[in-house]
Amino acid sequence: MILGRIIGAIHSTINHNFYNGKKLLLVEKLSPSGKRSGSYLIAVDSIDAGAGETVLVLEEGNSARQVVNDPMAPIRSIIVGIVDEIQAQ
Repeated sequence: MILGRIIGAIHSTINHNFYNGKKLLLVEKLSPSGKRSGSYLIAVDSIDAGAGETVLVLEEGNSARQVVNDPMAPIRSIIVGIVDEIQAQ
């Protein structure tokens, strides 16, 4: 699981049918303490996350396919939670 922050959205006019009606978000990866890492990924939004929110992302195809309940879905990353607070010790 990856900790990240929503930094943008992806819009496309031509895509695989699986992505019709789904929101794709640009997620900047964060360290466990919440610091920016400089790397990013594109993830399907399953929870209606918005810009600037800190989120949890599954970045493993099989787990993502289980969330969307489609064993053949062309998906690798999916947003599965919004983080309210980070407490690093």
